[in-house]
Formats: sequence, C-alpha cells, structure tokens
Amino acid sequence: MKWIGALLLIGTATLAGFEWSNRLTKRPKHIRQLKSALQILEAEIIYSQAALFDAFLSVSKKIPNPLRGFFASLGKEMQGETVDFFTVWEAQVETLLKKSSMHETEKEILKQFGRTLGQHDITQQQKHIQLTIVNLDRVLEEAIDHDRKYGKLAKSLGVLSGVFVVLLLI
Repeated sequence: MKWIGALLLIGTATLAGFEWSNRLTKRPKHIRQLKSALQILEAEIIYSQAALFDAFLSVSKKIPNPLRGFFASLGKEMQGETVDFFTVWEAQVETLLKKSSMHETEKEILKQFGRTLGQHDITQQQKHIQLTIVNLDRVLEEAIDHDRKYGKLAKSLGVLSGVFVVLLLI
C-alpha cells in the first residue's frame, strides 16, 4: 500500500512539473498568436476601415483559440447596445489570461492598448498597434528565454520533488 501511495505521489508531482513546463512552452506561442491577431486587426482597421466590432469578429475567424474566443467575445459584446469599451476590453483581457498561458506583463500591454483603441484616427491607431507589437516582441524574447531556462528545470523539479517527499515520508 505504501508503494502505491509513493508512486501516486511521485506521479502527481511529476505531472505538476510537466504542467508548469507546458505553460512555459505555451506562453511564447500565445504571444505570437496575439501579435498575429493585432496585425490582422491593423489591416482590418486601416484597409477595410471596418467598425471595431466587425474587425474583432473578422480577426476571430482567422486565429486559433484562446485568442479566437477573446476577439469573438469582444465583437459580440460590442454589437448590441452602447457599452463602455474599456470595461468590456478589461473584462475580456482578464478572461483571456485565465484561459491562456500569458502573464501580467501581457495583461498590462493589452490594457494599455485597450485604452487607445478606437480613440484616434486611423494613422494614430496604426501607430498604437505598432507600438503594442513592439512591446509584445520584447516580452516574447523574455518568454522564450524563460522557457529555455526553466522548461527542463520544471520537469526535473517535479520528479525530484515527488521522490524527495516520498523519501521523507518513508
């Protein structure tokens, strides 16, 4: 019975380590998807000159989850009655962070971008989108570096911590 418990404990700790490593690996992927989404949004705003809710819905059809849900929800929320855009944006950013592997840094960049979205003419809007993409490039490099440094460590730490706890309990 002790051995079964020990194996379960080691397995659980290993799974926790692999989950942590998986989140580190997914973060750069989600940031890249966000950059692509912003580039598509830029094209929709500048070339199509679509309304924001149409642009959001168009972007949502061209990108994978979890960002697909983010932009689809934004588009649907804005279609109806008059709403405070920043409140809707902020709520959707919070939801996105729960569903994705993004961190507080990306949250702050998105909130800052949301404050300017729809507030300026097309040229200024393009500049704000480009600035946001530059900020995301910086964060992407940090996320890739973080994954390289801590990805393998997280897996090893999961296994070793499970073995350590089992040794302490035996």
